[in-house]
Amino acid sequence: MDTLLNLLLLLVILLNFFLLGSSRLVSCIRTIAFQGGILSLLPLLAHGFSGHTLFLAGVAFLLKGIAIPYLLFRAIRQVHIRREVEPLIGYVPTLILGTLATAGAFIFSGRLPLIPEHSQSLFVPVGLATLATGFLMLISRRKAITQALGYLIFENGIFIFGMLLTEAMPLMVESGVLLDLLVGVFVMTILMHQINREFSTMNTDNLTSLKE
Repeated sequence: MDTLLNLLLLLVILLNFFLLGSSRLVSCIRTIAFQGGILSLLPLLAHGFSGHTLFLAGVAFLLKGIAIPYLLFRAIRQVHIRREVEPLIGYVPTLILGTLATAGAFIFSGRLPLIPEHSQSLFVPVGLATLATGFLMLISRRKAITQALGYLIFENGIFIFGMLLTEAMPLMVESGVLLDLLVGVFVMTILMHQINREFSTMNTDNLTSLKE
């Protein structure tokens, strides 16, 4: 079971690299949905089958794998964009930064005083690497939709960390985090539609020159 869990976490890392290097929004959203589906399996593989983990896995799959990608696909249809054309930081430099951040996450996690149960898993390094990936997406992209994807990746990193505390955290707290994520993406899709309608573009640089 631990081997399968670590393989899935390594797959999350590979998906992070794909997201950093891809300009196609449709592919990125599908990758986010696939990554969400993988993350929804983590509670079951890490803590076994119970009412608590089944509920958490089901809610995570519905939100991360279905509802949120649906909202994002709807958003890009409304604003008629398919690519991130001019990122603030190029794709190759972003991939290099992502690789360095991932390596740093593994090195840093190896120095943390973790309990033996957690030190044998990849939750901490993969969680840190996913947080770094989301942060890179947020600061290196111009389009609001791509920045929304960065927010989702960032939250996936938080979710991975949360798996270490699933047995200790109340169920309502975990559900609240997932629902906050859904509401956040819903609000962002509305904002992206409004930005595109007012400025005929999704380039957030235009927000720096707002006038009365």
